[in-house]
Amino acid sequence: MTHPSNHPHDGDPPSDVTRRIGLRRVVRAGAGLIVPAIIVIAGCSGSTNASQSAPQGVKGERAFPGAVGYGAASKGGRGGKVIAVTSLADSGPGSLRACIDDQGPRVCVFRVGGLIRFTTKPPVIRNPFLTIAGQTAPGGGITLAHDGGPLGLTPLLIKNTHDIVVRHIRVRNDRIGEDRGSEDSFTIENSERVILDHVSGSWARDELVNGYGDNDWITVSNSIFAEGIPKHDKCALLASDPKDAQHFSFIGNLCAHNGDRNPDINFPPGSCTEVINNVFYNAQSEFAEIWETYGGGPVALIGNSFIAGKNTHAATIGITRNVQGTKGLAKVYIADNQFEGEFVRKSPLIEEAEVTALPCPVTIAPQPAAQAYDQVVREAGAFPRDPFDRRVINQLRDRTGRIVQQPGVIDEIEPGVAYPDADGDGMDDGWESRNRANPRRADAWEDADGDGIANLDQFLDVLSRAAIQGSDF
Repeated sequence: MTHPSNHPHDGDPPSDVTRRIGLRRVVRAGAGLIVPAIIVIAGCSGSTNASQSAPQGVKGERAFPGAVGYGAASKGGRGGKVIAVTSLADSGPGSLRACIDDQGPRVCVFRVGGLIRFTTKPPVIRNPFLTIAGQTAPGGGITLAHDGGPLGLTPLLIKNTHDIVVRHIRVRNDRIGEDRGSEDSFTIENSERVILDHVSGSWARDELVNGYGDNDWITVSNSIFAEGIPKHDKCALLASDPKDAQHFSFIGNLCAHNGDRNPDINFPPGSCTEVINNVFYNAQSEFAEIWETYGGGPVALIGNSFIAGKNTHAATIGITRNVQGTKGLAKVYIADNQFEGEFVRKSPLIEEAEVTALPCPVTIAPQPAAQAYDQVVREAGAFPRDPFDRRVINQLRDRTGRIVQQPGVIDEIEPGVAYPDADGDGMDDGWESRNRANPRRADAWEDADGDGIANLDQFLDVLSRAAIQGSDF
């Protein structure tokens, strides 16, 4: 989470001590009422009609082709300034901070690749209508980190704002900050219409990705969140201290080597939460956790893979309902998930909250879990993948790797050479010439080929797809 001055308390549901007590209760109930720890290889749970339900996408123009989930209509920086990031410095002209702190609609494109280490307090994304297009970076892309100590705070914080799109950015918390509760990798706080897509986070001592406060219309998609640092190794806290109902999509992500909160789901009534087509690997105490301390909200878990690893054991729970401090019954829809390994598939406490029909329409047509697994292996994370993400993906494939105890070292990042952009409109000159745009005139927001997609939006999509496929744009 963010700086303690903004958070008078951790913002989490009951303490880890309470969680451990609750876990012991669930395990005893599991052994006595329904099932002990079981081995399920590629087994499915729940009904199978979810993929046949008509999805209801969010109204409005998509932030980019392929944007999914409740945040899909985020405007980002569309129509605004194209600001070139030309420096890896913490601040100053040409820095990422300068683009973040600018005002009005804007798109940050990168003319440099490498590590941006915030040696002062990391910037806060407060001004709305921003796109951070990490796929434009040359070489090995962009990694963010803090400098540890008292200023070792969450490197990418989106706070009190709206219409933010962040793609193909890595956050590696390789140094220890002084306040664990202020050291996520990514935080979304009191914000609306936000997309985190194709990002990667590691080594946070709080959550790797965290939703805090009064958020709404949020998507976290196609990302890798791995190796949280014990004793608070958590993948995703989707909501913390929510003030009102929220719409939150968690789609196509990989959580690997995190003890629990894979993810943590705790929303008020009237919310709509969808956890679709993710891969959850090597949890220790719990995979997906459903809490009711904010009154119990609806959630759909569809087409996910829950896979044991070296730290998973017979008492680990795949989908759990924690009833400590409950203020209302959740509505939990579970369908088409697959489980692999020796652990409790579902807590027996889920049965009371489980429903047979979707409590909210899903925003996408879910893939079968096995197909979604293959897509996560191919496409999750920031591209080009760095050695960390390649290693985590290989560990998932091989069913190897463990929860780590300390942050690792950020691998050297190839700086590369930026594509030519003579008119400074964010697009490659050669690509413009091949696609009817004008490389000698800034025409980012025109539609040269008449397909209804602005030139820059189309180019950024082409870059993203090419990076994922390892091809030339």
